[in-house]
Amino acid sequence: MAADIIDQIETLPAVDRAHLLAPKARVPESALGRGDILLVDSSAYRKRNIRQCLKGFDNHVIEASTTSQAVVSILTNHVDLVLINLQAPEVGAAAFCKAIRKAPATQFLPVFVVAASDDPDAEVGAIEAGASDFLTTPFRAPAFRARVQASLRHKAMIDSLDDSETVLFSLAKSVEDRDPDLSQHCQRLALMGAALGEALKLPSEDILALQRAGYLHDVGKISIPDRILFKAGPLTDDEWEIMKSHPERGERICGNLRSLAAVLPIIRSHHERWNGSGYPDGLAGENIPLLARVLQLADIYDALTTARPYKRAFTSEEAMAMMWDETVKGWRDPELMKVFADILPTFQTFDPHDLSRVSLQALASSIESFRRKPLVSLAS
Repeated sequence: MAADIIDQIETLPAVDRAHLLAPKARVPESALGRGDILLVDSSAYRKRNIRQCLKGFDNHVIEASTTSQAVVSILTNHVDLVLINLQAPEVGAAAFCKAIRKAPATQFLPVFVVAASDDPDAEVGAIEAGASDFLTTPFRAPAFRARVQASLRHKAMIDSLDDSETVLFSLAKSVEDRDPDLSQHCQRLALMGAALGEALKLPSEDILALQRAGYLHDVGKISIPDRILFKAGPLTDDEWEIMKSHPERGERICGNLRSLAAVLPIIRSHHERWNGSGYPDGLAGENIPLLARVLQLADIYDALTTARPYKRAFTSEEAMAMMWDETVKGWRDPELMKVFADILPTFQTFDPHDLSRVSLQALASSIESFRRKPLVSLAS
């Protein structure tokens, strides 16, 4: 049980919920010392006392009795601060803190550990595990409230650092919104690319990068003139050169955000080809970043199976036949194609064009289940 809870927490980005990635819908109220507080304790009496200490501030308190319930709350709610009892059922506060700090999606989430008595060893253990503060009961209510409000304001400052990233996601979404034929393309790519990363057992940081790249890979198209971007007929040589510049443009647009460092190689290289005939750098083989190769397969499959003004939507079988032909030509990574073909039935189970309604957790579970069955390559 304990190991399962730790795995759930540490893979939060791998079971992503939209609120962890999508632009924020509101200015954080925590900037004013108000916020959403998750209270984790098995004792109704202790939770009632903590709620009493928080009176006088417009905070929203979410309650959980166990660490597994806390994980669900973090996945399904906006949480600005966690107050967790030292002896929280299942894994305890220290192990919970350690896992929270390992997950990129929650590494900056403040966690206060609450203990029934002053225990220097427990305090050191909690702080070393990543706790933001160690508090003992009974609280001095004014000091307790001051610490909570200060932490909420600090969390708001951290959240505000994401404002530029939020603008970028909005820009990327505007590319899709300008073209009705791309409806939910970014959402499907984020989910399919990350699910392929799950099948490859990539680390959680890579899964998060794939999810973000699903939205941001074509952000450079925002600077491509509409007369080229939406041209119904073939592009001229000059127009094609401008269109091919969108990966470099996208990399420049996102280049100043340290939080997107792992996404930049995907944005720049998702049009490279295995044999070196792609763009913008003519990279070949394993010189093409792995994550760019992963997202590329999801991008191509989605493009082929979606209707465009200049073509019909190909069936899954037709799309895979085309992708295998391109692999034989040397355009695609043959080993990644095998993995993609192996897990494709999982995507088909959920309907690839309605993947925005499916959680990555459900896809990952189905992929793991499917992986246990004998795999038949679509190349044969």
